[in-house]
Amino acid sequence: MITPVVVPDLVDESETVQSALRTLSTDRDGLAALSDAMAGELGPAFARAVALVARLRGRLVVTGVGKSGHIGSKIAATLASTGTPAFFVHPADANHGDLGMIARGDAVMALSWSGESAELKGMVAYARRFSVPLIAITAGESSTLAREASVALILPRVTEACPHGLAPTTSTLLQLALGDALAVALLEARGFMPEHFRTFHPGGSLGAALRQVRDVMQKGPRLPLVSPGTGMRQAILEMSEKGLGCVAIVDEDTRLLGIITDGDLRRHIDTDLLSLTVDEVMTPSPLTISPDLLAATALQELNERAVTTLIVAEEGRVAGIVHLHDLLRLGAA
Repeated sequence: MITPVVVPDLVDESETVQSALRTLSTDRDGLAALSDAMAGELGPAFARAVALVARLRGRLVVTGVGKSGHIGSKIAATLASTGTPAFFVHPADANHGDLGMIARGDAVMALSWSGESAELKGMVAYARRFSVPLIAITAGESSTLAREASVALILPRVTEACPHGLAPTTSTLLQLALGDALAVALLEARGFMPEHFRTFHPGGSLGAALRQVRDVMQKGPRLPLVSPGTGMRQAILEMSEKGLGCVAIVDEDTRLLGIITDGDLRRHIDTDLLSLTVDEVMTPSPLTISPDLLAATALQELNERAVTTLIVAEEGRVAGIVHLHDLLRLGAA
């Protein structure tokens, strides 16, 4: 007879925190063991796996069952979003027709802590039969999966954070960490850049942060521009009409000569401001940014300099103005 699980009326806070600390300590020890392995025998095998995937003409098919399958699904998603074509296939589905997804030029990466998961046998046999490269991620150094693999990434045997040693905890963390290491190594090998990342992440706050300044800046008739020699009365009217909190002083070729901001107006409040020209009030050679700059970087510049607008310039000419509110509306924060 199975003893029913007892749900306590009260949870002891200190004991709960101590439990969390024990788990984190065990996980930390597991990651340290993985780092030691990478510096040793795992390193050369890892390098071979990266080279194998980097040379693929097709895709990397990731598979695994149980918790390893969940980790494999995440690894496949990370690879796909960082420039390595990859997708996850559950071994049960593979054994019922989805093996047809694996084409010439593909490779298989199978995750199994023991290396003896019965559900993977069909995938392994298929890979061997059709000479599909097979990468194994397992702690079973002498397992069937490791023996059949083209490259075996052997994880160190570690203690699970589960006090009973049953629930996959630290072991799945190591699988996940190794998958991240593989994705980043491939990203760097391919020269994957932020603009490539934006292609695969067009939505959400990440997509917004990866957009360029040129995509969000104010331009054309929205720009507050005046010529040198313009009186401050006209400059203030231009600032008010365009509503960006500044006015740029440009020559006939739109080359930037200076800028006047709301702060400059406040600093001249005690003078006969309207009798002055923009040349007497402007800040010459103001800070500018490139239209190719990422929106997230522009937001960082605004925050660091405690300003709300920045002039966007190309080869000294005003191309636009980016305002803090534009970046916040975009979702770059």
